[in-house]
Parts: sequence; structure tokens; C-alpha cells
Amino acid sequence: MEIDEHIGCAMSGLIADARTLVEHARVETQNHRFSYGEPMTVESTTQALCDLALRFGEGDEESMSRPFGVSLLIAGHDENGPSLYYTDPSGTFWQCNGKAIGSGSEGADSSLQEQYNKDLTLQEAETIALSILKQVMEEKVTPNNVDIAKVAPTYHLYTPSEVEAVITRL
Repeated sequence: MEIDEHIGCAMSGLIADARTLVEHARVETQNHRFSYGEPMTVESTTQALCDLALRFGEGDEESMSRPFGVSLLIAGHDENGPSLYYTDPSGTFWQCNGKAIGSGSEGADSSLQEQYNKDLTLQEAETIALSILKQVMEEKVTPNNVDIAKVAPTYHLYTPSEVEAVITRL
């Protein structure tokens, strides 16, 4: 899901909660761009999302009845280069080189750690990510059940034919 032209996210958990967080992030990034005339950094955007998650239980008018039930992967490209952040429902975030979330994430995470290196090309990274997804998914990987997006340096959600091209490389 696109947050800003240079930031996107993937989610696992309650999709309605993810949409709320993404909408908050979109407002934050646009306010920053309007106020300062520059794009918001990926880390600052992630921090703004986690600040909202941490406001659970406060006694103000925006108090929520429950914490957000979603984990996010925030990927982006800013003046610091490409970056990836993982957020959990507690409002904590970590920067990482590769991360899997959702069903089968434990096995996928260990495979990512084994196969990742900082010199991967985009095409190699796509192939590795999709082959790991193929290993942990219960059903066959098709353009109908897999979305691929990249942020290099702008956000792009792959079309079904682009996803099919990556699948055929496996």
C-alpha cells in the first residue's frame, strides 16, 4: 500500500487497523511536505505511525478502546538511501535488512537471513522473496494471490503481468 511517492508498506493482521495507520501516515507525510517543502524520511514516518499506536489508553479525545492489531513493514527510499522498518502492535519499530511478517514468517525470516546480502540486485531480491514465499505458502503462487511492490526510488505496485514475469523466473 502506498503511503507517499517514496514510501510503501505491507501489512499482516487486522486490515482495517492497517488502513487507519496508513491513512494517518499519509496525512503526516503530506503535512510534512506542505510545511517543510521536502519529503518526510522513512524513519520519521515510521515513528509517527508508532506514536499513534502508543497513544492507546491515553485519556484524551483520541483514546482508542484497544491496541492496533497489525504489524507493518514500511519500505522507502529517501536521502539516506533505501530502508526497511518493522512495526509491531505495541508501537515498537526496528530497522532491518529483510523481514517476513504473517503466517509462516518464522521459516521465511530464517531463509531471508540466509540468502540476503547487501549487494543483491532488484531482480535477485524479487526472485529470492518470491521463492521464499512459494516455500511457506499453502497454495500455488499466482498473480491473483501475490502482490509485489518496490520503492526504488519511487513506489510502484507491480501489475499482474509484471508479477507473472517474476513468477516465471523461479
